[in-house]
Amino acid sequence: MPTTDLKDKAARGFLWGALNNGATQVLNTVFGILLARRLGQADYGLIGMLAVFTLIANSLQDSGFVTALTNKRDATRQDYNAVFWFNIGVSLCLYILFFFCAPLIARFFDEPILTDLSRYYFLGFFIASFSIVPRAILFRQIRQRELAVMGLVSLLVSGIVGIAMAYNGMAYWGLATQTITFNLMVSILSWLLSGWRPTFPLSEWRESPSTWAEPIREMFAFSSKMLITNIFIGVNNNIFSLVLGKIYTKHEVGTYNQANKWNTMGASTITGMVQGVAQPTFVQVGDDLPRLRRAFSKMLRFTCFVSFPIMLGLSLVAPEFIVVLIGEKWLSSAHLMQLLCIGGAFLPIATLYYNLIISRGKSDVYMWNIIAQGCAILGSILIIHAAGGTITHMVIAYVAIVILWVGIWHRFLYQEIRYPFLLALRDILPFLLIATATMVITYFATRPLTAWGEAPNAWARLLLLLITRILLAAAIYLGTLWLFGAKILRECLGYLSKKK
Repeated sequence: MPTTDLKDKAARGFLWGALNNGATQVLNTVFGILLARRLGQADYGLIGMLAVFTLIANSLQDSGFVTALTNKRDATRQDYNAVFWFNIGVSLCLYILFFFCAPLIARFFDEPILTDLSRYYFLGFFIASFSIVPRAILFRQIRQRELAVMGLVSLLVSGIVGIAMAYNGMAYWGLATQTITFNLMVSILSWLLSGWRPTFPLSEWRESPSTWAEPIREMFAFSSKMLITNIFIGVNNNIFSLVLGKIYTKHEVGTYNQANKWNTMGASTITGMVQGVAQPTFVQVGDDLPRLRRAFSKMLRFTCFVSFPIMLGLSLVAPEFIVVLIGEKWLSSAHLMQLLCIGGAFLPIATLYYNLIISRGKSDVYMWNIIAQGCAILGSILIIHAAGGTITHMVIAYVAIVILWVGIWHRFLYQEIRYPFLLALRDILPFLLIATATMVITYFATRPLTAWGEAPNAWARLLLLLITRILLAAAIYLGTLWLFGAKILRECLGYLSKKK
């Protein structure tokens, strides 16, 4: 694809990704507020205990073939068809396995209700298997507009269902139904928007049972590593819920999950933008290393330009954000949210790194690096717990590992495209330093206003403090970048004005 066309397609992808993820987080925030004000820590704790099992199941049903399809430059209809039926079969087997293992899960967490709840909740990943190939087609073609429509409609419908059930006394059943409804809507809409339909390969099975599975065998070497990696990513992202659910109470797990929920919403806003464009763009650039380095550098600057102010800003306003949006009963989540958001600022950067590594066909590098990171996180949690440390100490260790691991990702990226670490620091540090300085200045400039929270009409005053900090931080950050002539800011403004 010509450079100009690819740049324009990537820019449109980023724009639609930004609109999609921004609108998604607005809806998630609204639904999160309504649900958190109605439900308690125990309700979120029960669902949090099951989250890691669902993510592992999602990885197994995908089996890494979606990424393999995206990486395959000449993917055929037969490839898509084989992956579709393979996913359906794996998902059905997994659901049956989890159905009979539900009592063991309930016994592990010492929560009898998890037997019925997990059997119901796990229906979500089986339903999701029907959308994997249609979504892979949309993703491969960088059709972010269709993905945005699909995600927003699904989120809106599922959020309304979840809230209606929660406000009718169904508590955690409402949270479970919300997830199932979301997956159902995504499956329906992905079929409608992609235009793809599977064919039942009965004749192929009769004539040559091995023919229909040939695409699976061809992609297995790559996809099997992606499968293992995706499982570890699921474990890494939910390791606290799994471990904390065993060693702490469901109320403490709920407190952590609430903090991590808002951190994840912020980080996934940027990560979703990067994820939706990076890998297919890098694949289309191909083996032109100078062009690949330029594309990576520009995406890295854009990611830092967006990620650092959003995530460090969330860390700054976490206490006011929590109290204003979901109530003072969740204030204990604020300090954990502050720490998690610092690590969350680096997650989109890591996402960009490993998307380039994946696009180069190095799924083994991706796999072993994720496994090593997961082992490091788990090891730190167990050591800190054995030493009598608190959840806060565990979160600090997790954040430190996430930040340091960006350097490890860069080592492997350098082997692929010879992009020096000093050039990466040149792309990263200006935005990190300016965003950090912005939050420090904003904190001290608004510190006298924090006493308002102790005065009458405390909620309204905290809301005013929250808005003041957000607007002041945005003005300082963007104003500083403008004064220093940041190219990425001017390019973004120029692209948006051109589209208008």
